[in-house]
Amino acid sequence: MIDPAPTRRLSSIDALRGLVMVVMLLDHVRDTFYTHMAVGDPVDARLIAPAYFATRLLSSICAPVFIALTGLSAWLYGRTRGRAATSAFLLKRGLFLMLLEVTLVGFAWDPRLPPQTLWLQVIWAIGVSMVALAALIHLPRAGVIAVGAAIVLGHNLLDPITVPPGNPFHIPWALLHHREALQIGALTVKTSYPVLPWIGVIALGYAIGPWFADEAALRRRRLVRWGAGLLLGFVTLRAVNLYGDAPWFVVPESPLRTAMSMMALTKYPPSLLYLLPTLGIGAWLLAAFERWDGPIVRRLTVLGGAPMGFYLLHLYVLRLLYLGALAIWGANQGKVYGFHALASVWLLAAILIVLLYPPTRWFAGLKRRRPDLTWLKYF
Repeated sequence: MIDPAPTRRLSSIDALRGLVMVVMLLDHVRDTFYTHMAVGDPVDARLIAPAYFATRLLSSICAPVFIALTGLSAWLYGRTRGRAATSAFLLKRGLFLMLLEVTLVGFAWDPRLPPQTLWLQVIWAIGVSMVALAALIHLPRAGVIAVGAAIVLGHNLLDPITVPPGNPFHIPWALLHHREALQIGALTVKTSYPVLPWIGVIALGYAIGPWFADEAALRRRRLVRWGAGLLLGFVTLRAVNLYGDAPWFVVPESPLRTAMSMMALTKYPPSLLYLLPTLGIGAWLLAAFERWDGPIVRRLTVLGGAPMGFYLLHLYVLRLLYLGALAIWGANQGKVYGFHALASVWLLAAILIVLLYPPTRWFAGLKRRRPDLTWLKYF
């Protein structure tokens, strides 16, 4: 049975994407004005303040959910265009995003000319994943599922593998699975988002696409059941404490920090135990957004309808705010300017959401009004 409400279906995807953008903004405010409170990956549950831990934990959903939605959106794009056209679009847009990461995005993080450090982060990972998906969609759906599941479930088996500098596979392995700082002349390239697990995530997002051609109630039931299954898988594997991430530990004097240890998961690259709960919660949220409505959801839908415009805008606004604060108040946290309290991070994020909404709404409206402008599809 064909879903009689495709607009509601697509707006639920945009609403979830918009929620991800809001949480991402919070994390990037933290990454701009709270860098003096550095944390590891995974965070050390014995040392980090619980409120800071909760803030970091909240941001965990961003990349997994966004990249899974990218795969889902690719299926929806191809539903009326065919595999060849979809593959070509994925290839071109993936390459465009990779170029964007090393130019406009990279300059926002390090505005020095010539740049001294280049971070290959989430936009790079999305771009590479889209290029990989451009090839994978030519497989039968079962093949896409098999590849995606094998990567997500099995990539932690590769964790012990290290490739030393000088080896011809050092750079490819750093790009694929091992976070590394590569020195290329005077430029330091940091592979912040090793891409192999993300290829698995985008493949699985694409593979659930046919659910969105079904009746809405059936689709929601599938999302809820699979979300529950992913969360149950996480609880089971984490309790066993043998595979999928670094083992958790008991802090005898603090049950809270013991629980924090269980939730301290590896993001770079995302471990199996990082992906299971984040994708499970994402599935539940996607099902919920098909039912939820109201002014907040509609505003999230607007943000999710122009994610790249919002992404670039917020990066440059944050950079200008930081440079302005540094010029006015100077470096108050060693060599950097930073907020004294985590509450200030939350406050600034809330203010920026309000300020960035109107230009994002304008850009989303432009995309709707001008479908003839092909280049807008890349944003």
